[in-house]
Parts: sequence; structure tokens; C-alpha cells
Amino acid sequence: MWSGPRNLSTAMMRSFGQRAGCTVVDEPFYGAYLAASEADHPMRAEILASMETDPARVAAACAAPPPAGTLRYEKHMTHHMPPGFPLDWLDGARVAFLIRDPGEVAASYAAKRETCRREDIGADAQAALYDRCAARYGPAPVVDAADIRRAPEAMLRALCSALGLAFEPAMLSWQPGRRDSDGVWAAHWYGAVERSTGFAPPVGTAPALPNALAAVADAARPAYDRLAALKLTA
Repeated sequence: MWSGPRNLSTAMMRSFGQRAGCTVVDEPFYGAYLAASEADHPMRAEILASMETDPARVAAACAAPPPAGTLRYEKHMTHHMPPGFPLDWLDGARVAFLIRDPGEVAASYAAKRETCRREDIGADAQAALYDRCAARYGPAPVVDAADIRRAPEAMLRALCSALGLAFEPAMLSWQPGRRDSDGVWAAHWYGAVERSTGFAPPVGTAPALPNALAAVADAARPAYDRLAALKLTA
């Protein structure tokens, strides 16, 4: 599942983690991305110390099939895949994209970091990666976070169908708290999802953004709109 930050991605990971025989992997390329980019992210040192930073080794782990009869759900951030990082490990995977309105992303991201740049919210990288995947594997299902929050069961059924999976009602709820499978960065980013027991209803109105954040959201909107035109409906 290719997402950007603050896109409902951890809640989706919780949802799939409720499936029988399903394990989850939380942003496996994060350490490799930080090592390659020298980006100054919260908990940078802890992240680098906690995970593999060689992108080729991460790719090999992602390419390894799960045990027979089981499913592995991998949560990935599109901006964690800079040019030169391998993508051929996707050849054995089913690929999907999770999008969210860039205004909501920018507001949520800025609540956790002092700065928010266009590249931080990942919409441009997501559209570019969609094109690369579509050229290699054909069109991939796209789901919008707002649609999932508005109609969780209907949208999860649509997504599962597009991925060739049976929907499982257990995907609609989960126990609160942290998971052993969560990345070390959960301490900074996952407060809301750790308190959750299911998908929260959609926000009532779009957040009012200061000028700098509004400019970030406006710049990212064309990429979001292009993928939103392809999204699944219930």
C-alpha cells in the first residue's frame, strides 16, 4: 500500500492486521531513505538504529513471499523511494495507493512538525510512482482516506475485491494501543491511532490553513486530483 504521511495509512495497517493469517510491515524503507537523503526527521537517530538501511536488503526482504496460505501487508511511503531505489521487488506483489486531500494532509503534518514542505506530504511522489507502477503492472486500485472514513465497510469491500481478496468483517475494528510491528517512530506520530478502535468519521469541514500551508496544499493538489480521478467507489 503506497501512501503519503498522515493519510490514514497506520489505521489501514491496523485494519489489515486484523485479517486472519495476515502480518504487517511498517514503512520498511524509512531507514534506507533517511540514510540516503540525510533528511532531518523526528527520531532520525532512533530510526536509523532500529532498522535496515541498505535499500537492496530491504527490497529483498519485501520480495520474499510470506508463508503459504498467509498474507503480508506492507505499508510504504512514496517519498521513501528516491531515484535509484529498487522497485522490481514489486513483481510479486499486489499494489494499491491510498490518497488524501492535501489540505488535510498539510494540516495534520504541520501539527507534528515545525515545517511542512511540498515534498514532505508526498503527493507528487505518489503520482509519479503510480505512473511507474501502472506502466509495469497496469492500473492499480486507488482509495481515498475520506471515502474510507465515510463508509469503511463499503470501501474496504471494494478494495479487497480489487486486490482479489475476500473482505473480512474483523478489518473494521481493532484494540487500542501500540503493536510490536509498529516502527520506532510510533512514539512521535501514532498517538491518535493508538487511541483508536476503528476508522474515525470524516472531519466536518476542511481545515483553515495559514498562507504557507495553503501554498503547500495548492501545489500538491494537481497530483492528488489526478489520482482521485481514478479512485474506487463503493
